[in-house]
Amino acid sequence: MYKQSLILLLGIMLFVGLPCSCVGEGLDFEALRHKMVEQQIVARGIKDKGVIEAMKRVPRHLFVPEKYRRFAYHDGPLPIGEGQTISQPYIVAFMTEALSLQPHHKVLEIGTGSGYQAAVLAEIVDQVYTIEIIPSLARRAEALLRGMGYENIFVLTGDGYKGWPQHAPFDAIIVTCAPEEIPKPLIEQLREGGRMVIPVGPQDTVQKLILATKQNGKLRLQTLLPVRFVPMVRENDGLR
Repeated sequence: MYKQSLILLLGIMLFVGLPCSCVGEGLDFEALRHKMVEQQIVARGIKDKGVIEAMKRVPRHLFVPEKYRRFAYHDGPLPIGEGQTISQPYIVAFMTEALSLQPHHKVLEIGTGSGYQAAVLAEIVDQVYTIEIIPSLARRAEALLRGMGYENIFVLTGDGYKGWPQHAPFDAIIVTCAPEEIPKPLIEQLREGGRMVIPVGPQDTVQKLILATKQNGKLRLQTLLPVRFVPMVRENDGLR
């Protein structure tokens, strides 16, 4: 589904044939953002007011490469470089709502990517710890988030499979890349009663988006949606 949406968007871009210097010029991004929230998020059943307001505030177009900026509020994912993507707006909202976040929560995100999901989380909760294994993406996201004034987001370049034990336990964990099974370190770092939302499954297949709730030290699993995310990359996978 997401791959097909991406191909469609890229086809539109090739058809339009705009040079990079013109991409996004003259667009009312605030109006497009509010339209995105109403038509893609609220209309599809997202009800959490904190999530809705966060997605109205965060300027998604700043988190995508300039040449794709005019498509930032379209209903689909977009490439951000290094073979990674920024997720479809609805999926960002859906996963965030599934965590049942509260303002005092401390959240761990695995897969910083562009930094957009971290920004949405930071509009809702007290602290966001986010890990990105690709150094260039981590540097870019950290610089952007710092420049936007987010003082409650902490970025680590490293292997997200291992989590961030120094700051555990976490009230919620969100994973935006797909391992083949839920990493044990993340289970250990989730607070009792906490919630984790994570796509699970092999690469090049439709994966399952899982909501995991920790009860008596074990996870209670609920399948939410069929999804397709980029695979979780590990330190031994030969990164640039």
